[in-house]
Amino acid sequence: MVGVTFEAVSKRYGTTRAVDGVSIDIADGAFFVVLGPAGCGKTTLLRLVAGMDAPDDGVIKFGDTPVSRAGWTQPPAERQVGMVFQSGALWPHLSVAENAAFALRLREMRDQDRILRVQETLAKVGLEALAERRPHELNADQRQRTALARCLVMRPRIVLLDALLSDLDPQQRDAMQQDIAQLNREIGTTVICATRDSAEALAYATHIAVMDAGRVVQVDAPRVLYGEPATEAIARLFGRGMVVPATVIGRTSERVVVDVFGHRLQVRGTGQSGERRSLCLRAEGLALAESGIRGRVTDAVYLGAVTLVTVQPDAEGAPELKIAHAGAPPEFGAAVSVDVRDGWIIPSNTGSAPASVQA
Repeated sequence: MVGVTFEAVSKRYGTTRAVDGVSIDIADGAFFVVLGPAGCGKTTLLRLVAGMDAPDDGVIKFGDTPVSRAGWTQPPAERQVGMVFQSGALWPHLSVAENAAFALRLREMRDQDRILRVQETLAKVGLEALAERRPHELNADQRQRTALARCLVMRPRIVLLDALLSDLDPQQRDAMQQDIAQLNREIGTTVICATRDSAEALAYATHIAVMDAGRVVQVDAPRVLYGEPATEAIARLFGRGMVVPATVIGRTSERVVVDVFGHRLQVRGTGQSGERRSLCLRAEGLALAESGIRGRVTDAVYLGAVTLVTVQPDAEGAPELKIAHAGAPPEFGAAVSVDVRDGWIIPSNTGSAPASVQA
């Protein structure tokens, strides 16, 4: 198995910079997720790792060995990289086992060894009972598992997943996420996954790179990205993040004191007295209380463990606040107070991520 390093890597298509100066150090055995909207460059990043494209600038290394630089790239067949696309791209006339064995046949592996390898791999992805079925006899989850098996049977050093779970229903998606994460832990293969789903990224990634317009904006562990977003866009990307204006008043020994809609709070982060800053709030960091930011209830959505209560603050121009409330919700239109128990001051410098991030 092997880690992957990007050193100031860029890739252009005409005048468009699909990847723009990306530097990331992905650790051996990581479950690394590249997160961002359509067109942000995440699929191009995977293609560069696979060797389907060569960078216009920078260097890509597997471990300490360069595999791509401007004007040269190691051929895909020599990289031991497996890639699973959203569509699956299965051979419709072949069974599950035959699809999985296809590349092994091309390599002329002995029949006995090939059959054993396919059986072991289908068992890992939960398809041993469906080995003789054709793709049209499978559901979406089973087709994606077949594509994953076809990748894993080659025992790649690196596995690339491009929007693998986007066509699955929530239950199938959860099961597939769990199984891929388990395989990552058992096999130790480095996994790089591209997705637009922030919840999917948070669930099992060891590290997440958030991309926007070809650039990596932040790379961190999921808990850090969620609790300490580098930009307002990232703050809103995860967990119903809310961004509100705040004025820094001072600080205590551990926290920054800010004013939000006339209410004094102690929050995490940095700031100088008098600065106007943006504050990230999460629903679980807010509570209905006897004192706090005054407002009125405008909505309540029951989510099982909690009710997501929406409050419109009385302050002019204030955005709505959403509170994860464990008790019985207040009535619509009721006057309430919202206590802020946790918040994060978004850094004032919202440029790119550091030049190199160990992940």
